[in-house]
Amino acid sequence: MKSSVQKFFLLILTSLQRLGQKRLILLLSFVIGILSGLASVILKSTIHFTREILQRIMEQGTLGFLYLALPSIGIILTVLYIKFFVKDNIGHGISRILYAISRKGSKIKRHNTYTSIISSSITIGFGGSVGAEAPIVLTGAAIGSSIGQMFKLNYKTITLLLGCGAAAAIASIFKAPIAGLVFTLEVLMLDLTMASIVPLLIAAVTATTVSYFLIGRDVALAFEMIEPFNLGKIHFFILLGVFCGLISLYFTRTTMRVESKFSSIKSPYKRIAIGGLVLGVLIFLFPPLYGEGFNTLQALINGEDFSILDNSLLYQFRDNVWIILLSLGLILVFKVYAMAATTGAGGIGGIFAPTLFMGGVAGYFLSKLLNTTVGSGLNESNFTLVGMAGMMAGVMHAPLTAIFLIAEITGGYGLFIPLMITSTIAYLTIMYFEPHTIYTKRLAAQGDLITHHKDKAVLTLLNLGKVVEKDLEIINPNDTLGRLVSAISQSRRNIFPVVNDDGLLLGVVLLDDVRELMFETDKYEKVLVKDLMSMPPDQIFIDDPMDKVMEKFETTGAWNLPVVDNGNYVGFVSKSKIFSAYRNVLVQFSDE
Repeated sequence: MKSSVQKFFLLILTSLQRLGQKRLILLLSFVIGILSGLASVILKSTIHFTREILQRIMEQGTLGFLYLALPSIGIILTVLYIKFFVKDNIGHGISRILYAISRKGSKIKRHNTYTSIISSSITIGFGGSVGAEAPIVLTGAAIGSSIGQMFKLNYKTITLLLGCGAAAAIASIFKAPIAGLVFTLEVLMLDLTMASIVPLLIAAVTATTVSYFLIGRDVALAFEMIEPFNLGKIHFFILLGVFCGLISLYFTRTTMRVESKFSSIKSPYKRIAIGGLVLGVLIFLFPPLYGEGFNTLQALINGEDFSILDNSLLYQFRDNVWIILLSLGLILVFKVYAMAATTGAGGIGGIFAPTLFMGGVAGYFLSKLLNTTVGSGLNESNFTLVGMAGMMAGVMHAPLTAIFLIAEITGGYGLFIPLMITSTIAYLTIMYFEPHTIYTKRLAAQGDLITHHKDKAVLTLLNLGKVVEKDLEIINPNDTLGRLVSAISQSRRNIFPVVNDDGLLLGVVLLDDVRELMFETDKYEKVLVKDLMSMPPDQIFIDDPMDKVMEKFETTGAWNLPVVDNGNYVGFVSKSKIFSAYRNVLVQFSDE
């Protein structure tokens, strides 16, 4: 039976491959859109189902003591699931996608097609202060990558299908196909041409259609524009852009610092205990930090700011505007800690929703503060939406994604001008302080961020083993000059590695250094190779990435460098051989 199924499956693969490359990609992008759309619907539905069951236990307007325990339970269950079932690191979804493109030939492990859904559902459903977007984007990208690997496609095509999965995931979870497309181009920075946009559009639209069909036409955040954009208030949106840019800087650096503190804790039990306690206390004090926070954003858009005090110690002061402003400010400060405590303790989730949440709170806080203090007459709902875009532009360095996403998920197309103004200012503000996004900062520090650099992206496609030259004449340090001259006569190269009996590379002899001695026959038996050899300017290790290899060539100015494996001589690499291989790969990489 199993053999018959395998034969049937192989028959289908063979038939599809006969369609031709372009038609096959279009068909696969459609399939990826369906699968990614289904995955996002399953994730969102599971999170909401889990949350509704748990929240029924807590009564409105009372102290929710269970807030202290639920997030910790969710993190514990997530850690146990990852440890005993997944047995792999599945955190920081977007960063893992960028790393896969950079270092893994766009190949993502197949278990990522479902493990992130399960783990993030547990974490977020139990109140983890993170978002579901990064896990579902990793899921969609894994679906695209796995399908590309299944059909034995090349790096460029697998990368395109990976991008189709990511675009479909964003499009489906927010019902925003344009934002899904722009996110793939702006955040993942795929080097794609116009012809490649068609598969991305097919995947994004298909996934959005699946989401509409299964969930309905309701947008993520309901919004009705009451006050259109007023040119006389443009300076307030500029101020909001600067404010969001600075909050984005705080968000990025605080997240990195807190997660670093957690990673320095060796004991997983201690990490869970500390993270769960911090998260539980913060959610107990500020209930809006529970989960993704979209309910709070909807309340702010509706002008129901008093709802942020529900289930909190300050419930009785819900009519005091200054208490509400103070609470909003503290929520802005502590949301980052709640999110970092969730992921640092072992929970699975992304920064997408926390970014939108903080942006909405920042926009509402600033407009409410200005209205209360100077009577500026700002529409707080508009500022809530525009603040979401500003924060996303700052944290993700993706102003276009921010503009289209907020417009699509709210239907607030009348806010395009303030969205563009605030997003651009926020982006310029954080770029002054922080050149990398929170997604790319870790990779850049390790030298693994190359998806944003085409030359480096092409270098990753080169295999060091395929450019190592092993046709050089090897000589022993105790060989005589006569033996060296004999080796020179048999070689077409002008460099000779000196290797001892144990295979260790001791140095090299250059033809230019012994050219004159070659004619002094009386020294053939007197002079030894060890007296003539010199050390190469640097060595290449067998596991060095190609961008590191090129860096060594640039630093030393050499044209040939030896390759060693734990000190043992392997061969030589020449810069000209790398350039030749680079040109060949570049032609394939850029061919449309």
